[in-house]
Amino acid sequence: MRTLSTILGETMSRQHGKEFLNEVEEIRLLAKAKRNGSKSGDHEILSQALVNIDDENLISLARAFNQFLNLTNIAEMAESIEEASEKSQLEMLFERLRDQGIGSNFIIKTISSLHCDLVLTAHPTEITRRTLIQKYNRIASKLKHVNEGETLDAEARVNLERLIAEVWYTDEIRTERPKPQDEAIWGYAVIEHSLWHAIPDLWERLSSLLYKYTGEKLSIDVAPIKISSWMGGDRDGNPNVTATVTGEVLRLARWMAADLYLRDVEELLSQLSMAACNDALSAQCPKGHNEPYRFILRELRDQLTLTRAWAETADAPYTGLILTTSELTSPLATCYESLHECGMGIIADGLLKKTLLRANTFGVTLVEIDIRQSSNRHIELLDTITKYLGLGSYAGWSETARTDFILQEVESRRPLFPDNWLPEAADPAETLKTFRMMGEDNAHGIASYIISMAKRPSDVLSVILLLKKCGVNRILPVVPLFETLDDLENAAWTLERLLRTRWYTNYISGNQQVMIGYSDSAKDAGQMAAAWAQYRAQEELVTVAEKYGIKLTLFHGRGGAPG
Repeated sequence: MRTLSTILGETMSRQHGKEFLNEVEEIRLLAKAKRNGSKSGDHEILSQALVNIDDENLISLARAFNQFLNLTNIAEMAESIEEASEKSQLEMLFERLRDQGIGSNFIIKTISSLHCDLVLTAHPTEITRRTLIQKYNRIASKLKHVNEGETLDAEARVNLERLIAEVWYTDEIRTERPKPQDEAIWGYAVIEHSLWHAIPDLWERLSSLLYKYTGEKLSIDVAPIKISSWMGGDRDGNPNVTATVTGEVLRLARWMAADLYLRDVEELLSQLSMAACNDALSAQCPKGHNEPYRFILRELRDQLTLTRAWAETADAPYTGLILTTSELTSPLATCYESLHECGMGIIADGLLKKTLLRANTFGVTLVEIDIRQSSNRHIELLDTITKYLGLGSYAGWSETARTDFILQEVESRRPLFPDNWLPEAADPAETLKTFRMMGEDNAHGIASYIISMAKRPSDVLSVILLLKKCGVNRILPVVPLFETLDDLENAAWTLERLLRTRWYTNYISGNQQVMIGYSDSAKDAGQMAAAWAQYRAQEELVTVAEKYGIKLTLFHGRGGAPG
């Protein structure tokens, strides 16, 4: 912290002069003294000092403290990472499992079936520019050269001086309102600069711990971490997220995925120059080819290049693209297995293994997007449809009548509405466009459909009906979000009513996901009452799921500072 703040002070002095730096330091010391309560008059002195700041220096002064706090956070995180590296929480968990007599086979089975889905959410209030986040990451990476009590070598200091100067002379404030596409790009940058590198490292540590405590390593195709996103998919209360926007964000993710894999494949082409290979790899190459790995990887590179170019368009898919994860992992796995069989495992376990792990985690879509929409919008659309069909007002029907109608229609082979039909009202039309957009590619790249303000079984069944009638043939998880106090208290009742419906239990194939809302329930009932309601709801949901033999996944909607 001392090193970073000193360099920041020198940088500010070069632009604004020593007098400005003295002004910053005076206010810092007065604020510190006031907080420590050392003098009763400090408040008045500090207030007067702030009043006396001229308008020209006001923003620069605010930036000075803002950047000081940012650099302090970077230093603290670097220190906590250093401390955590001695023995991780994960290793302590393995020790506890061993000490409690948990069998190795059970541990292996559990670790191999882990599925932790981390969801990147859209936060329009996030004002830190992507370029600054990248610069902060670079500063953090340089702190390994900074040790207390030691003199920083000249090269390391110059690097830090340059990075801090880049931060100081960069305008922090965005001048344009971000679009959902911008939010998605910022989220993909988090993957590119952080998760892309962290996921293989995490996998290796997990595999090493598993081997240390059980004698078995993780299978290469195990992907304990998955990444999902709400950016470009969360349309609940956000009119800027439309079907067109979601389609563009899905293509952006495809482009970024192809681009990242291309970087890995280009590097692998320079590494895998060896000739020895197994029969499986040899069969995919021209006879007598002396660089079989490069032959396979060149084909993959060409396909990824074509896929990246296609993702920049709105064209329908065509021959030669990488559209499924298996098309990406198959040639990589063939090379990996061949290297191991031919005694070159040390080469296979380098970048090639990392690329395979990334492919198994991120797939060809980089992230899978959650679509979130309010239950009221589905009721409004179905009300428009039933009136168009001359069946009356869906919104005015009882819960039993709604459920009976949905179950009858969902098994009917005839269309619910004409292919070219669109409601006249804007909101129902946009909701229908979203379902049709998902149906165009069988919801590929979509992780789940979340229903906010879910209150009753028909809220879930109606979404399944609309998905099926718009061409989504696969089983897409439809996730009720219980967020208000009343909804949490009725969550188990709603789930049980759903599971009593034989058609629904057949549809979900033994898997049900439920989202627990945190922020809305806290606003509704206060934090303590909400926490109790959330706990009770989860206990009751587990009981209902066990009663019907359903595997329950709980999705905790607790982002931001409270989480």
